[in-house]
Amino acid sequence: MNTKAQSVRFDSDLIRRYDRAGPRYTSYPTAVQFHEGFGAQDYRAAAERSNASGRPLSLYFHLPFCNTVCYYCACNKIVTKDRSRTVPYLQRLHREIAMQAELLGRGRKVEQLHWGGGTPTFLAHAEMGKLMEVTDRHFQRIDAGEYSIEIDPREVGQDTIAFLGSLGFNRLSLGVQDFDPRVQKAVNRIQGEAETLAVIEAARATGFRSVSVDLIYGLPHQNVGSFAATVDKILAAAPDRLSVFNYAHLPERFKPQRRIAVADLPSPEEKLAILEDTIERLTAAGYVYIGMDHFARPDDELAVAQREGTLYRNFQGYSTHAECDLLAMGVTSIGMLADTYSQNMRTEQEYFDRIDAGRLPVYRGVRLTDDDRLRRTIITRLICNFRLEFAPIEADYGIVFSEYFAPELGALASMENDGLLLRSPQGIEITSAGRLLIRNICMVFDHYLPAVTQGYSRVI
Repeated sequence: MNTKAQSVRFDSDLIRRYDRAGPRYTSYPTAVQFHEGFGAQDYRAAAERSNASGRPLSLYFHLPFCNTVCYYCACNKIVTKDRSRTVPYLQRLHREIAMQAELLGRGRKVEQLHWGGGTPTFLAHAEMGKLMEVTDRHFQRIDAGEYSIEIDPREVGQDTIAFLGSLGFNRLSLGVQDFDPRVQKAVNRIQGEAETLAVIEAARATGFRSVSVDLIYGLPHQNVGSFAATVDKILAAAPDRLSVFNYAHLPERFKPQRRIAVADLPSPEEKLAILEDTIERLTAAGYVYIGMDHFARPDDELAVAQREGTLYRNFQGYSTHAECDLLAMGVTSIGMLADTYSQNMRTEQEYFDRIDAGRLPVYRGVRLTDDDRLRRTIITRLICNFRLEFAPIEADYGIVFSEYFAPELGALASMENDGLLLRSPQGIEITSAGRLLIRNICMVFDHYLPAVTQGYSRVI
């Protein structure tokens, strides 16, 4: 099995030189380009085009409830101790499922389903069972589908994992961030090692196909040694996938982050050292670098798809289901139907009002132009596969690449001189040193980026 092509080389000088803010490219155009001129009528038209395509579906449900607030979190969430808050939300979500199913039709197969949050396991077992029952009443899951859920180990009872397995979930992702007690206290996420590792063990015992663990570097009080201790404990549990996210401190945008003292954050130098040490530990343990923040075992579906050139990226991150249209439900969720992206209402009350009025809760979106689709394909292939062949692009879009993208190819010259990539008449190959900076390379092909300077996190 050739995993050398998926290796990554840490070059601190290059990283410092290219460390700037930019999109994560879970979509192109990015959400910054969504506008309120796109509404329910546009969404209905997109659903008709989606139905005509016959593409399978990926369903996403946003379950925003959390018992406590983690200070680093930038997700759309509802923090409450009141478990009854879920009742009116789920009532509307059930109605939206019926509304969306009426548009998208029952005949289309659901290959992928994901519950995200918030904390989906904040829901009671009966509520989770009812949500899946309503889903299955209106949509058609398949036996070989990929059905995943985000888990907070603090919100998992002794029988929760087995129960989720009985609902059809076969993948789970759990947040850890850091096991260090001092770090946990500083970010208000107290989570024991035993309860965390018990979830992984329970998932394996239940027969889950994949377990993914999330870590965050750059949190208060972290250093190379302390974070390495967490990484080693997670490696001992041998998850199938690991995400190692860079903490972006943006307190002006995310109020909970204002409770984190800037003086407690690791220095930029220490942060880079943490990342370098983590990459060394993960690769030494046999994990391959998928891209952005993601690592996986070489036999994992993501790693296989990357080697075969079929990996994809959407709002849930990397995926092997490029052929699916993404139908997103719940407050603030973002979906992709046909040649459009759309987002639901941002606040719970606005979402309730739309559903209660019998209206789709879409409040903004964008329909892609031909140029958008072309650039999305280029960015997706670069960020997923670390290479780009010109001939298929030219055949699919009827262009001469060297002419259409002459300015962009010129802009890549300096990156080539810095060793981030190799260019040839046939295409672009990202080097092992350029993979950590793939966002920078993708940004060269972003038509909108020069006009957008705010709202993005730094690439490293």
